[in-house]
Amino acid sequence: MAGLRLGPLLRHVDWESGTSATVWVETDRACTAEVRCPDGAGGTAPTFRVCGHHYALVVVTGLTPGSVTPYEVLLDGERVWPLADSTLPPSTLRTPSVPATGAVVAFGSCRWAAPPVSERDPVGPDVLDTLAARLAADPEAARPDVLLLLGDQVYADETSAGTRAWIARHRQTAGTGSAAPPDQVADYEEYTRLYDESWGDPELRRLLSTVPSCMIFDDHDVIDDWNTSAAWVAEMRATPWWHERIIGGLMSYWVYQHLGNLSPAELAEDEVYTAVLAAGDGTEVLRAFAERAESDPAAVRWSYRRDFGRTRLLMVDTRAARVLEERHRAMLDAEEAAWLRTQAFDGLDGVDHLLVGTSLPWLLPPMVHFAEGWHAALCRGERGPRWARFGEWLRRKADLEHWPAFPSSFARLAETVAEVGRSETAPATVCVLSGDVHHAYVAEPAWPAGQQPRSRVFQFTCSPLHNSVPATMRAGFLLGWSRPAKLVGHLLARHGRVARPAIRWERTGGPWFGNQLMTLTLRGRTARLRLEEASAGAKRGRRGTGRAGARLVGVIDRTLTEER
Repeated sequence: MAGLRLGPLLRHVDWESGTSATVWVETDRACTAEVRCPDGAGGTAPTFRVCGHHYALVVVTGLTPGSVTPYEVLLDGERVWPLADSTLPPSTLRTPSVPATGAVVAFGSCRWAAPPVSERDPVGPDVLDTLAARLAADPEAARPDVLLLLGDQVYADETSAGTRAWIARHRQTAGTGSAAPPDQVADYEEYTRLYDESWGDPELRRLLSTVPSCMIFDDHDVIDDWNTSAAWVAEMRATPWWHERIIGGLMSYWVYQHLGNLSPAELAEDEVYTAVLAAGDGTEVLRAFAERAESDPAAVRWSYRRDFGRTRLLMVDTRAARVLEERHRAMLDAEEAAWLRTQAFDGLDGVDHLLVGTSLPWLLPPMVHFAEGWHAALCRGERGPRWARFGEWLRRKADLEHWPAFPSSFARLAETVAEVGRSETAPATVCVLSGDVHHAYVAEPAWPAGQQPRSRVFQFTCSPLHNSVPATMRAGFLLGWSRPAKLVGHLLARHGRVARPAIRWERTGGPWFGNQLMTLTLRGRTARLRLEEASAGAKRGRRGTGRAGARLVGVIDRTLTEER
């Protein structure tokens, strides 16, 4: 009998018709996966194989718009979900009314796998685990329409003690003799362990089976500082274990995260997915795809668009699509930047809120912004070769690789946002959503007189979901917005001969530190922001709380725009 190894994950829900959804599963052998609903809706799909693991992405059809429908998962006709001993409420498929009147979008990033319940959590309660407990305790409670996971879904280079022990046993048993560091994953098989650890908790499995999710990678999904510079790439490619690591990382990302981002129509047109299904064992097909993505990043697009009624999400790849030649550095290559602009303007009269999801913040504290522009200038030789070598060292040491480290890309995103916001059919808000920096804040940009968009423009940064921030970094982000820090930033910019940006921005909320989740409630042209933090202050075992009694505590609840 086939068993369910991981999942189900509810991924894509159709907001245009409200009648279909996709559900992802990993099984322990080849079989036919089925999603079955009591009203007759459902779907089946045969599994496909990658590196000895079996997966299916089931397209569920026949759903009713504006409904909440419980479902089961069957493998070869035998029910495997809900789990036989589960006391949790059933998983459900919630479809929007058509036309949809609004969307509730929750987002965050940086989720280091929570330890077993029996172990002390060194970084505090996991916000997703805590949300899962709240929704399990009250299935009728308000829940997001979609969960955006903005990078570092797994940590390939910062593994837990349990995973390190598993890696040691695996390498000894397999006799692979990997040269990869013993505390980091080496290949596809070891990546599967990370997903088992991150998504295997029963309450979290129910959350991900009930709330649709959209995902994009960041560096720790592969390795810290991934694609930070051309020199970094050359150095890593000369490392004996790197090739298998990056290929395994891209293959596993495609299977575990990327596939579920796509709609059924996009899946039907995807040549790699079609080839993997046709092959049965898609290992070689997917490996060839990953090889191509590694050698020629411009050949593959990881970015994607989702429309939630009149809310549009453009999820942007800010890792693999970079141009790293020092004099032409860009966060997005030319084709990717053009894609972003085209999608932003496409049918704009039908968009009330435009969301740009990027794992890395666009608007940083001014001191950090100017420091990143300064070091980018040093690296391209503005102050000579000795300064260039120092700049490369500093870039890696201080993780100076956000949007300001790619000045032309920073400016181009500002231009795109402004042009969307000044158009005749401008949305009510343009929101850049990001994570990465292990704290949360709100920033608002301002353009010169006469150029200010009609749209309200925000950057919302929220991380981590489950991690910590060093005291030095916390102090830096607190001080980075201060007047003296701005002065230091301007002096650095002058030394690097860096032009001032065309926009100014101010922090209008935060910084907040902790394991946290932001939620945007978008109704018509109104927008509201809520930030919640996972707090360990409640009594263990209290209904609606997570591990060790953690609960979600409101930090802010702010109206952003009113109906006009």
